[in-house]
Amino acid sequence: MANEGAKNQWKEFIWNPRTREFMGRTASSWGLILLFYLIFYICLGGLFALTMYVMLQTLDDHKPTWQDRLSTPGLVIRPNSDETFQIIYNIQNTESWDMYAQALDKFLSPYNDSIQAQKNHECTPDQYFKQEDSGDVKNNPKRSCQFNRTILEACSGIHDRYYGYQDGKPCIIIKLNRVIGLLPGNNGQAPSVTCGAKKEDSEKMGELVYYPPNGTFNLMYYPYYGKKAQVNYSQPLVAVKFLNITHNEDVNIECTIHADNIPTGSERDKFAGRVSFKLRINTHN
Repeated sequence: MANEGAKNQWKEFIWNPRTREFMGRTASSWGLILLFYLIFYICLGGLFALTMYVMLQTLDDHKPTWQDRLSTPGLVIRPNSDETFQIIYNIQNTESWDMYAQALDKFLSPYNDSIQAQKNHECTPDQYFKQEDSGDVKNNPKRSCQFNRTILEACSGIHDRYYGYQDGKPCIIIKLNRVIGLLPGNNGQAPSVTCGAKKEDSEKMGELVYYPPNGTFNLMYYPYYGKKAQVNYSQPLVAVKFLNITHNEDVNIECTIHADNIPTGSERDKFAGRVSFKLRINTHN
C-alpha cells in the first residue's frame, strides 16, 4: 500500500488533474517563467552584440591594433630542407643537391624581373618609402618597391640554374622576417647581414660573396605596412655564396643582422636577429 501511495503521489506531481498543474506549476506560471528567460537571454545576447560592435569599431582592417609577435625580427634561410637547418649534399650525387636548386627556383620565381615590373614600383633607393595616411583617409592599398631577382647576380639562378651547388660553391638566401612599422637602420645606413663560422669551425669557412654588395637590405623596402595594406610586398633578400668552404666536414655557420634598432639575441628569444645552420659538402660517396 505504501508503494502504491508513493506512486500516486509521484504521478500527481507530474500531472495533477484537479489543479491542472504540470510539475507543480500551472500553464500560466510556466509561461511567465519561459517569457522571463526569453527576455533575459535576448537582452544578454544584445549586450554581447553591442560590446562586439563597439570593439570592432576600434580595429583597423589593414593594421593590427596590437601585435603579439616579437618586435625584433629573426632571420630565415632558403633553402631549408627541414626544421633542423641543415644543408648536406654530395657533389657526385645530383639528387642530393638538385632539390635545393629546385627549392630556390620556386622561392625566387615571384622575384622575376617581369613579375616585379608588373606589380611593384621603382622606388628611390637608400631612403625609407613612407606612405602615411592623411587623417581619417586611409592610403590603401599601399605601393611596394621592386626587388628584382637579377640583384642577386651569381645567386639569382639566371646564369647558373644550379646556384653553385654542383661546383661545391652553394648559394644561401637570407630574408629578414616582417615586422609592421619597423624602420631598421644603422646610423642612417641600411641594415646588413654578415655570416661567419662558429668558433670551432673558423678555419673551415673560406671566402664569401654577398649579393647585393655588403649584404644590405635597402631602406626603400621599409616600413612594411601589413599583408592587407601591401598586397604585393616583396621582402628584400640577401644571397651569400660560399666560394671555397672546406669539403667533407661539418661547418656550423651563423648569420647576424646589423642595425641599431635590431638587437641580436635576448632572454626572450636567443635567435632574434640571427640564424644558425650547418653546411656540409661531400665530394665522394
